[in-house]
Amino acid sequence: MSFALTLKTFIAGRHSNETVMLRYAESGDKALLTRLYTACGDDLYHFVLTLSDPTLAQDISQKTWLKVIEKKHLFRDSGKFKAWLFTLARNQLVDELRQHKNHSGDIDTLIDNKKTLDTCMSRADIGSRFDQALLSLPFEQREAFCLQQEGFSLSDIAKITHCGTETIKSRLRYGKQTLSKQLATDLEISHD
Repeated sequence: MSFALTLKTFIAGRHSNETVMLRYAESGDKALLTRLYTACGDDLYHFVLTLSDPTLAQDISQKTWLKVIEKKHLFRDSGKFKAWLFTLARNQLVDELRQHKNHSGDIDTLIDNKKTLDTCMSRADIGSRFDQALLSLPFEQREAFCLQQEGFSLSDIAKITHCGTETIKSRLRYGKQTLSKQLATDLEISHD
């Protein structure tokens, strides 16, 4: 039994995203980068999409993978690759939103454009109602909620967002309360 467990651990560790990233950082082998992209690319895009619009999400995702290539030497085996990847993406997104704010004066314009599109969709679709409710959350609450839905622990979310664990707990609590109220209100309206 211990040999089987050791072999399983060896095989799983050999193919984990962290191990693949470390091997990529050492060798620069494009096949390893492709494995990482295949394993995490969709999750990264979905995360950024929940915080922005499709065009910006695609742009940020591409910039994040470029950062992975440029900063591969900075990855340390001390954490999860996906958490490191999402941290890079978040930083890219925040920089982009700050730059957008400096040029247009209003970050919420981006979010309002997506809300308008979602409002035009059929109100009978619960998925679009949830998306609309999620978009109505303040950026920080939506970010924490989406990271939690991606499977990150409170401490991982705190590291990714550069906030304290208690702050993350508060953001999650308030975000979930707001989502519950919004969805309950939507259900009441649809039954009238």
